[in-house]
Amino acid sequence: MSTSIDPGPLREEMDGAFARLGQARFAEALWARALDIWPGDASVRRKIGERLGWLRALEFVSPEIVRLRGFAEGVRASGFTDVVLLGMGGSSLAPEVMRQVLGVAPGYPRFRMLDSVDPDAVRDAMAAAATSLFVVASKSGTTIEPNSMAQEARRRVEAAGHTDWGSRFVAITDEHTALHQEALARRFRDVFVNPSDIGGRYSALSYFGLVPAALMGADLDRLLAGARAMADACRAADPRTNPGLALGAAMAAAADRGRDKLTLLLPERFSSFGLWVEQLVAESTGKQGKGVVPIAGETPHATYGSDRAGVVVRLQGETADAETIDRLRASGAPIVTLDVSDVSALGAEFLRWEIATAACGWLLRINPFDEPNVQQAKDATSALLDAYKAQRRLPEPEAHASHRSVRLTLSEAARGALETGTPDAFLTLLKPGDYFGLLAYVSPDAPALAQSLQRLRSEVAQRTPCATMFGYGPRYLHSTGQLHKGGPNSGVFVMVVAAPLEDLPIPGQPFTFGVLERAQGLGDFRSLDRAGRRALLVQLPRPEAASLDDIAGMLLRVLHRG
Repeated sequence: MSTSIDPGPLREEMDGAFARLGQARFAEALWARALDIWPGDASVRRKIGERLGWLRALEFVSPEIVRLRGFAEGVRASGFTDVVLLGMGGSSLAPEVMRQVLGVAPGYPRFRMLDSVDPDAVRDAMAAAATSLFVVASKSGTTIEPNSMAQEARRRVEAAGHTDWGSRFVAITDEHTALHQEALARRFRDVFVNPSDIGGRYSALSYFGLVPAALMGADLDRLLAGARAMADACRAADPRTNPGLALGAAMAAAADRGRDKLTLLLPERFSSFGLWVEQLVAESTGKQGKGVVPIAGETPHATYGSDRAGVVVRLQGETADAETIDRLRASGAPIVTLDVSDVSALGAEFLRWEIATAACGWLLRINPFDEPNVQQAKDATSALLDAYKAQRRLPEPEAHASHRSVRLTLSEAARGALETGTPDAFLTLLKPGDYFGLLAYVSPDAPALAQSLQRLRSEVAQRTPCATMFGYGPRYLHSTGQLHKGGPNSGVFVMVVAAPLEDLPIPGQPFTFGVLERAQGLGDFRSLDRAGRRALLVQLPRPEAASLDDIAGMLLRVLHRG
């Protein structure tokens, strides 16, 4: 649980952050849910008060452990071969991290998280629908992705002969949502009503994280014991000895001095934790032109510029590659080292980072509990789907170039910044202090495409001094998408959209999963364009690695190897 900080050149700035937290008695005020410490008017503070339930999540879930165990044992005894979680962002990433870090206990059904509307991904996740339990996780109960997935799951369950389809579904949602009402009306196997004052990305230690953990056979007592110990430690008044406040102070002090690319160096066994940290930090801090840019899963051969800060996680003495850590330190980056006793301390780390992110937001003078720009992409998608319903086709943005049937479109900001005005020179826009964002609307389960995307990201990381991010759409819309549009205008984005080889209808809708996926990609490109971001839209005729490699080669030719 220990936290050590090498401030590098930012000792004075970090001392100042510690002093501010101490003078405000931030730890005491946070746990007391005092609203007068937060910036903004009375309406803003009232909304913050409606998002602080995560501070009492342990009090809420602890009496529920017996129920959760009994529920999981009942599922285990019912002959299900698979559990498929249908969710997005905060409703799905914590369970996926638990699956990858803790694993599924022997004798429990396979666990699968579906947070993609790509037709291939949907088909793959539902291949065993006849023997699957589907968990629909949605705080609002109206999120289009899990609702569309649930409609297809229902169709498949009924097609397999299960007329009582509700008995093969579980809901996790807030009270009185449409999903809650449907779960009751359709007699779902169970419904778990979460406290409505727990925001999605702060929900790892609520029903949204612990129902899936129970279904995996995780040791809930051990998971929560670590979280309780962390909660006690994070009540310390002195920010230097408070593991959450110390991390948050370091994050904010670095960001204030332009070192806002928070580079996560994690041991292999803990690598997926970076995905959860990424969405928590990006969505919480990326607003009002400010933000911490979390960098997870980057190649160890990346070039480190003067805009980096680092977090090194040491798990039972195991860390990321020592040479990579040394190179980051040599760049002058301040580095925070977190010691994690074992993988069961995952619950403690969820809480540490939640506290840290809240403290960081306070120090940056922003509200870390809202997501004002997320709605932009949703509205853009809705407008495109409305157009599709009327015209049976999606409005296509103008192509500024084409290359072997691949359409290339630049945002207005990118066209204005490019001297040549042609997409093949797009990556020349990357300057020191920028970050490269690669956004892909393809199946996350396509190995060849994943390798092509990783190669492009890796080459940019090695050929420029810029940090790099990667996200699958629409998953990233519910996490880093807030940062892309609301944070500092330092992102340079390549968005890849591909027409599916075989589409899949959405039951009850006039559009397909492929159309929905494409609308979300085109909608977010519109949002980035309207936010004045430098972006390039790459529309592949098919989700084929060869086409992507070809475009990547064209884009990379303007960058020289270091």
